[in-house]
Amino acid sequence: MSATSVAKALTPPDIVARKGQAPLVCLTAYTTPVARIADRHCDVVLVGDSVGMVLHGLDSTLGVTLDMMVMHGKAVRRGIEHALMVVDMPFGSYEESPAQAFRSAARLMAETGCAAVKLEGGEAVADTIRFLTARGIPVMAHVGLTPQAVNVFGGYKVQGLGNSAARILADAQAVAAAGAFSVVIEKVAEPLAREITAKLAVPTIGIGASAACDGQILVVDDMLGMFTQFQPKFVKRYAELGVAADAAMAAYAKEVRERSFPGMEHVYAGAAKAPSA
Repeated sequence: MSATSVAKALTPPDIVARKGQAPLVCLTAYTTPVARIADRHCDVVLVGDSVGMVLHGLDSTLGVTLDMMVMHGKAVRRGIEHALMVVDMPFGSYEESPAQAFRSAARLMAETGCAAVKLEGGEAVADTIRFLTARGIPVMAHVGLTPQAVNVFGGYKVQGLGNSAARILADAQAVAAAGAFSVVIEKVAEPLAREITAKLAVPTIGIGASAACDGQILVVDDMLGMFTQFQPKFVKRYAELGVAADAAMAAYAKEVRERSFPGMEHVYAGAAKAPSA
């Protein structure tokens, strides 16, 4: 990647400047080919720890490691020229202390070339965010439903209903005050997401939140319909690639079994060799 290409890449201050402006378009990516496509359309490309469920077949994000995030981060970096690249900090890589978080984040940035990291939590991680940003590590925060705390929530439930709304608002304000340049709001009641967006000075990025957020993010495999059985309420399917892939593989299997593939147009002609005596 040339120095010219790097210079054109969006930065965390560019994202902050979009507060209240044209909505930020964000998607996850885990591989170079997908990153190249997303880079043409997105402002932010997130290497999400959702990779554990999407590509590795895990039941949750809890089994994702730093090594996995580094591997996929390197792959995505090869496909990014314009978008801001953010890498998720996996479970267990930052909760122990700000110092542990710095070591993990520094490794992610140094080895993947990402421009920022993302971590989950509210007031409990505000000191960590402050510690990281003071040391030159831009942080995207994540409040509401935080998948790494799924066991505490008792499942992937809607957040911000009833008494929990005040806590989530306080979480969002705390991480913004600590220096986060943007805040992901996941699976919260729409009025709460709208209120948080109005009260924060930094952009909010919704996923199952509100169209009033300063941007939106989806897991790329979800919005492309790579899964034929699982579809959260907040996901709009913009394609059904899983169905198309299934049909394509079925057609391939049929032709192989019928010996109609490969045809002569798919093989290499050559002079027939006489059998040896």
